[in-house]
Amino acid sequence: MTAARFEGSAQYVATADLKLAVNAALTLQRPLLIKGEPGTGKTMLAEEVAAALDRPLLQWHIKSTTKAQQGLYEYDAVSRLRDSQLGDERVRDIHNYIVKGVLWQAFTAPEPVVLLIDEIDKADIEFPNDLLRELDRMEFYVYETREMVQAVHRPLVIITSNNEKELPDAFLRRCFFHYIKFPDRDTMAQIVQVHYPHLKQELLAQALQTFYEVREVQGLKKKPSTSEFLDWLKLLMAEDIPPAALRSQDQKAIVPPLHGALLKNEQDIHLFERLIAMARHNR
Repeated sequence: MTAARFEGSAQYVATADLKLAVNAALTLQRPLLIKGEPGTGKTMLAEEVAAALDRPLLQWHIKSTTKAQQGLYEYDAVSRLRDSQLGDERVRDIHNYIVKGVLWQAFTAPEPVVLLIDEIDKADIEFPNDLLRELDRMEFYVYETREMVQAVHRPLVIITSNNEKELPDAFLRRCFFHYIKFPDRDTMAQIVQVHYPHLKQELLAQALQTFYEVREVQGLKKKPSTSEFLDWLKLLMAEDIPPAALRSQDQKAIVPPLHGALLKNEQDIHLFERLIAMARHNR
């Protein structure tokens, strides 16, 4: 019997309110809609929840061209026409040309699964509405074979969004919603401890100071995320960068070494350099 509650994992630092949200979705049997900045661990959450609950994980990564129907099934009419021209006996059974989507797989799995619908806001605005009935009733109709596919076990559906576009109200009503706040320094230190348990505390303290100063710069097009901070720390350790190199001798901010892991476009780099130069000039 799989666990009924999510209590976090050794590989993922889940705040109390995030664990509460996962368990609320389990209790209500509703999709869990997770929003937050890119790089805050939304996709990883689904992986860790599946592992903690001992459930298989099915993933549906959404693109701008993704249609809701693809998650249910697709009818390969082209292959059937080709096979009929070649006299293939397979054409007698239309089931041979039905390609099962990830929702079909989740509905008919022999055990409860965790279903990740990743970055739903990338798709067309009608995409969420097109899944309302299927996610609500846990069933859909296959017109080509005239059969109703119903969920054997109701999956835990985790839906992520980077907030790039608004989702329809009718869709939101059917979800339990949670926004992953950007980690504060203490939480970020815990996250780092999971990934780099042997990181020297002096380097961590200085790196945290520099990282949050960069994030607080007004006018950045893209603030560095948790995943980018972890990448930066990995580079600092690999290059054996001392903590002192992250600050100037007078302890004023500088453009951090290996800043390409944090700042991802030239406008942000120039902005950061200008603000530091202005700050020094004013002092």
